[in-house]
Amino acid sequence: MMRMEDADKKIINVLIENSRLSYRQIAKKVGVSVATVMHHVKRLEKEKIIKAYTLDIDYDKLGFDVQVIIDLRISKGKLFQVENKIAIHPNVFAIYDNTGPSDATIIAKFKSRKSMDKFLKEIQSYDFVERTETKLILSTIKEKDIKV
Repeated sequence: MMRMEDADKKIINVLIENSRLSYRQIAKKVGVSVATVMHHVKRLEKEKIIKAYTLDIDYDKLGFDVQVIIDLRISKGKLFQVENKIAIHPNVFAIYDNTGPSDATIIAKFKSRKSMDKFLKEIQSYDFVERTETKLILSTIKEKDIKV
């Protein structure tokens, strides 16, 4: 694990707020030189701490009104095989391995109940999927990156 300097943390926190800022703008907010920001960002990218620069999309405004959490029970040690098959589906937002009564949790977003129903029936037909439990997300209270 890479040792994080104070400047690294400050730079990451500024980028969490707005990853489109220039090195000059970041330097001003952090109180260091542009060269220092550039050096730290390049090192954070090289170490894969910064993996990508992305968007924060409002999926509701794009018509993805149906959002679900799906817990899966998977048999016979086929967890990764099943997860990798599900991960390629375009409506799957995230997949997590977990402890407890389920083996994996899927977060998925759909434009209609009909498309969600089709997806659920599809994954329920996969070999090694023993059972699913689906929870409809009514509203999102918080969904943000955490500051370091």
